Amino acid sequence: MNLNTSPVTDNITDILNRILDFTERRKEILTRNLFDYRNPDFKPCDLPVHEFAGALTRAVAEHVQNKRLVLEDSQNVQFLDQGDFVAVAVTDSQAHQLLNEDTQAYINQQIQKMSENMIHNRIACELLRQKRQKELQLAS
Repeated sequence: MNLNTSPVTDNITDILNRILDFTERRKEILTRNLFDYRNPDFKPCDLPVHEFAGALTRAVAEHVQNKRLVLEDSQNVQFLDQGDFVAVAVTDSQAHQLLNEDTQAYINQQIQKMSENMIHNRIACELLRQKRQKELQLAS
């Protein structure tokens, strides 16, 4: 088990930036799912959302308790130095089954996932914007 203790002094900004990066990467994968589904032997993929969210939840709890950011690797998510991470796209078995049974339902599911992902991205962007605005006000 690898633990990454972030040297960033502002843990909340670090978390929000990681969410932004994750949602941008996920958008690319979900977009490919919509464009490539007609290809033979295509299997839809997704990033391990629950693993990533779980790691961030534990990191926030650690931040609240000990004022430090500790990010714990999981099977498909590895945290690196300098705020970077690796998230391995995994086959989405449920989406693959849905694609084989009902193409329109598959497309609707992928659009729903993209919408949710976009909301998560916008929330993180807005929280960062408000945080920076508050910091500028305090610095003035």
